[in-house]
Amino acid sequence: MTGRRVLAALVALVLTTAFAPAAAAAPAPGPADDSFYVPPSPLPAGKPGDVLRWRPSSAGPRKASVDAWQVMYLSTNALGQPDAVTGTVLVPKSADRATAPIVAFAPGTHGPAFACTPSAMIDIGAFYEQPGLDDLLDAGYAVAVPDYEGYQPQPKTTYVVGRSEGPAVIDAVRAAQRLPAAGLSASAKVVFRGYSQGGGAAAWAGELQPAYAPELNLVGIAAGGVPADLVQVTLQLDGKFGFGVFAYALLGLDRAYPELQLDSFLSDNGRAKLAEMQRSACTFELLTTYANQKIGDYTTSPGYIKPAWVARLNENKLGGTPPRVPVFLYHATGDQLVQFAQADALHKAYCAAGVRETWKTYDTDHITLVYTGNADVLAFVKDRIAGKPATASC
Repeated sequence: MTGRRVLAALVALVLTTAFAPAAAAAPAPGPADDSFYVPPSPLPAGKPGDVLRWRPSSAGPRKASVDAWQVMYLSTNALGQPDAVTGTVLVPKSADRATAPIVAFAPGTHGPAFACTPSAMIDIGAFYEQPGLDDLLDAGYAVAVPDYEGYQPQPKTTYVVGRSEGPAVIDAVRAAQRLPAAGLSASAKVVFRGYSQGGGAAAWAGELQPAYAPELNLVGIAAGGVPADLVQVTLQLDGKFGFGVFAYALLGLDRAYPELQLDSFLSDNGRAKLAEMQRSACTFELLTTYANQKIGDYTTSPGYIKPAWVARLNENKLGGTPPRVPVFLYHATGDQLVQFAQADALHKAYCAAGVRETWKTYDTDHITLVYTGNADVLAFVKDRIAGKPATASC
């Protein structure tokens, strides 16, 4: 090569290096304090499931047996706009990460206060669904647990809004697959699993997945205590044990859909009580401090039955797009929080649509089934991951 050609080649190399697009930098760990939960503003460009930040999680009682990380990832809110959601990714130390299945564990009701955030509860060993989580980890599965939208120091949680929760569940799996430290496969078998609020979120993830995340290798959905029809679930709680859940649902819908203007029909007492709830109420407080109260004491008019509210409630009713994978749907016949009849209606709608559905009822109450349903859920999950044919029990 002549001297002139050598010089030209060197110049070309320098120019190519200087002006080539930079590779996307992997997100750095941290921050260590509560600012971890504050979404960046503006949100960076990216795809749903992209990891914005991460940090190690102690994983409570599983610290010795799993590697775990808290993550913040991009997702989609109920209005179809980008948002940021936090959660936890857990991988058994003994798992073969290249082939490990991934279960999205959609948590049940944790309450509106920031202190209740599921990822924080997992980290300190106070996650009330730990037995179900343990089942999956002991089986060798990676687990992705979303916090859902809005858990941050000034909380803005969108409780029971399926069109926010479904994407949060799906994108928790994507985040687990894209977190470099986890080492999980993009083609891993995936199951959505949840109970109560989590059952609704898992079912919503299943209905949305074909259009929203067709690349996922979804093989099954286990959903129990499902609030499929929010009108039927919430109104029957007025003045009863589960009133706090009703009130929290109003908050969640209002956070998701600003045009609902909940404050416009709250009384001074209602404003004070709901502000208190957002500051300090976790699941226990919802079911004790606010038990047996009445919505009439919180409002000046029944604004939650106006057309704008009814439209959004109907928009978040399950059954419109039946899942394409096998479903285990289960419910307590004595459920005092999530009405049995509306879950039975979802079961019948899925059966009519040809869903490969296993439907099982339990002669117990809502809270007991959080725990007593775990064995059947695990058996269903194992069968789907093993590739066993699913039979419908419609």
